[in-house]
Amino acid sequence: MTSSLGILGLRRVRARDNSARGRVATPLELLFDLVFVVAVSQASVNLHHLLAEGHIGDGVLSYLMVFFAIWWAWVNFTWFASAFDTDDWAYRIVTIVQMGGVLVLAAGIHDAMVSQDFFWVTWGYVIMRLAMVAQWVRAAVSDPGYRATAWTFAVGITIVQVLWVARIYLLDARWQLITFFVLMVAEIAVPVIAESRRATPWHPHHIAERYGLFTLILLGESLLASATAIFEAVGEGEHVGELVWLAVSGLVVAAGMWWIYFAREPAERLTSSRAGFFFGYGHYLVFAAAGAVSAGVEVEVDHILGTAHLDAEAAGLALTIPVAVFLVFTWLLVLRGSLSVPASVAVLGGAVLILFAGMLPVAEYAVAAVLLVLVVAAVEADAVVRRRRNGFEHAI
Repeated sequence: MTSSLGILGLRRVRARDNSARGRVATPLELLFDLVFVVAVSQASVNLHHLLAEGHIGDGVLSYLMVFFAIWWAWVNFTWFASAFDTDDWAYRIVTIVQMGGVLVLAAGIHDAMVSQDFFWVTWGYVIMRLAMVAQWVRAAVSDPGYRATAWTFAVGITIVQVLWVARIYLLDARWQLITFFVLMVAEIAVPVIAESRRATPWHPHHIAERYGLFTLILLGESLLASATAIFEAVGEGEHVGELVWLAVSGLVVAAGMWWIYFAREPAERLTSSRAGFFFGYGHYLVFAAAGAVSAGVEVEVDHILGTAHLDAEAAGLALTIPVAVFLVFTWLLVLRGSLSVPASVAVLGGAVLILFAGMLPVAEYAVAAVLLVLVVAAVEADAVVRRRRNGFEHAI
């Protein structure tokens, strides 16, 4: 068996050493992330249009539903790769198939968010998930120590995918909406059940890096929205001052979110399976909020140009709500426990103030940017105080 695998250029899919030093993201993982830029961009663009047209409830709900498909497919690949990446040609091909599923999903995002037609989103998602089943089957065959876990993953994922497909062919729109949340819970439950057999050996520093890289991709969408504001200013020749201020504020907001997220080392928190689940699942709201910021900036652009069917307060909240959510959950998942009480109060209090800044009649984006700068200053000041205290203790 081993010799035949060698002849085919394949490797056994065995658990990796989760204590190995220097475990970093591979070029394949980076390429995988870039494909997700397409899907995230489509979700953000359609959220922007729905909000600008006044379809707030439908826009937010459909965005969160589509983003679940994007996030969950990315999460499952990331944690599997952290534990079992072999990087042979079969592993690469299956991963590329998953990328194809991402593109199919991205192609269906407009119909899903605007018309509640999830046909192509579902099939794109199922392609990604069934490719993941192939990876788990290889792990089950190759690694006896994790065979029960791998087979539980493979069977559980397959069952849920059959139900996803049956849902779009057999149910009407109302029941498709209801069963979406039922199957979402089923998807989330599969890893919990499988990992209870035997926890997979994911690498804490690798996981922290992968989540950080995906956060950067999402923040990049916000920077693109800020650049668009400048392009609009040049192209329209009107409202130039407001659009430039919005662009500058958008840049400051994206930079502030980056600064806060990477202010501490999250890998130190990933000390157990329970911590891993909390970190991994909680990032749904961090990622979704980061992706929505760019839509908020674009809605502000439309409001300034007078093309949005929203009042100033709603347009402002489209930007400040996702920023506030990002801050709260970044504190919960990354910063909590590494900040002093005053610094934690500054982060959470800043999130509340940024949220309410969206209700200001004018310059709400500039106020939000200033508040975020103050939050960053508080976190950095806390780090300085801690370093000085530690230095003093070592000197003693």
